Amino acid sequence: MGPAQGPDFTETVTPGGYLWWYLDALSDDGRYGITLIGFVGSVFSPYYAWARRRGNPDPNHHCAINVALYGDVKRWAMTERGRGDLARDSHNLTIGPSAMSWDGKVLTVTIDETTAPIPSKLRGQVRLTPHCLTGYSFALDGKGLHQWRPIAPSARVEVDLEQPGLQWEGRGYLDSNRGEEPVEKGFRYWDWSRAVMEDQETVVLYEADRRDGGHSLLSLRFDADGKVREVEAPPAHGLPTARIWRAPRATRADAGSATIRHTLEDTPFYARSLVDARIHGEKAVAFHESLSLNRFESPVVQLMLPFRMPRRARS
Repeated sequence: MGPAQGPDFTETVTPGGYLWWYLDALSDDGRYGITLIGFVGSVFSPYYAWARRRGNPDPNHHCAINVALYGDVKRWAMTERGRGDLARDSHNLTIGPSAMSWDGKVLTVTIDETTAPIPSKLRGQVRLTPHCLTGYSFALDGKGLHQWRPIAPSARVEVDLEQPGLQWEGRGYLDSNRGEEPVEKGFRYWDWSRAVMEDQETVVLYEADRRDGGHSLLSLRFDADGKVREVEAPPAHGLPTARIWRAPRATRADAGSATIRHTLEDTPFYARSLVDARIHGEKAVAFHESLSLNRFESPVVQLMLPFRMPRRARS
């Protein structure tokens, strides 16, 4: 374990690898949600995959800030940028017209993006104030090539958008993932969730089927000070497949307790959901993600991705 600290935007990304910072939040009244991801080596980019096949996979030439709004107001933006659009130092990440900035206490995300597939402006700021910071990093695979870092398991998030006009506050979360190879080379499938518990505590469940035939499972509980302890993994719990693309979903929860409150993203290879469950007897609401890398590798899926992920890159 290293020292507890915020995001470091200078981490090295190997050719063909990836690095991302992920933020999510749900409004206090439950009406709105948001996810924000800053990518260097845009892990689900078809353009990056094509560059790898050509033998020139520069992660700095495939970067993006992804913004997704959920609930009463829905929007999606993810424009891929090039090395000429990227600037980063230890406290700042700029990708095109949008940026992430860490001042030691607050992460500020300045958003200036265009939505897809129907173009509209998405502008404003999101501020995340951690309740705590951690220095933990966990290997997700057998070789340590894929690492997950829970930066702020619990945080306060303020959303202040000019376009669309939207202001709200809620409980949030911040983490980072880094890989020294493409994510689909390490994994076939994974489920991830972070559940809001009592007293500002957070339970994270991370379960993956690896390409080497192994299986990874993390079942962790973070207290209000950011200290972590391993907890017994709840029983495996099937979830309904996503309605449109039938993406598989599963989680872990007390027997019979997990239900889908909302499907937030329904794509050919990926589903993001809001799940109600009980974990070790406690009622919880969780952001949940299921990812099928076998589906992601499909040539048909690769050809579909540019419709939601246009590329506007400067060299």
